[in-house]
Amino acid sequence: METITFDKLLLKTAFCCMASDGNIDNREVELIKKMCHNSNLFQNFDFEKEINILLSKINERGKEFIQYYFDLLKNASLNHQEELTLIDFAIKTINADDIVEYSEIKFFKSIRKCLKILDDDILAVYPDIEFYLEEDINTDSNLDNLVNNYLNSVELPQFDNIKFDNLKNE
Repeated sequence: METITFDKLLLKTAFCCMASDGNIDNREVELIKKMCHNSNLFQNFDFEKEINILLSKINERGKEFIQYYFDLLKNASLNHQEELTLIDFAIKTINADDIVEYSEIKFFKSIRKCLKILDDDILAVYPDIEFYLEEDINTDSNLDNLVNNYLNSVELPQFDNIKFDNLKNE
């Protein structure tokens, strides 16, 4: 298993959250670009190049790409602040297009299972996402079952290239 830098893990998290509903909305791309631009973690970072690498990988590997992301996340050694930052990127990306699909909630629940942070710590910062943290009624909530449930319920299309000239400038 490769090791991944925190900035690449953040970008991959936001990208996977954006793609988790099977649709890439320009508002999501704009938000991710803005979050990367505003974070001091992304110095000398070619956003367009990096996001297109992820786009080509998900188009080539589909659900295997998502499974690999969860394997990376599960094996990452993140501190409390890094976990909060990752959650921030995920929540903001999921909410960026003003439509929250249940597939995105299931995806977030899988992310949550990879982290050590307590729900109370998350809710202290994001009190409006309690639904994102609730156990599913008919789903065993261990990580493998959550990921498999998500992967079995979503159909990932071949995503179109992202048109950066359509995005708002910083």
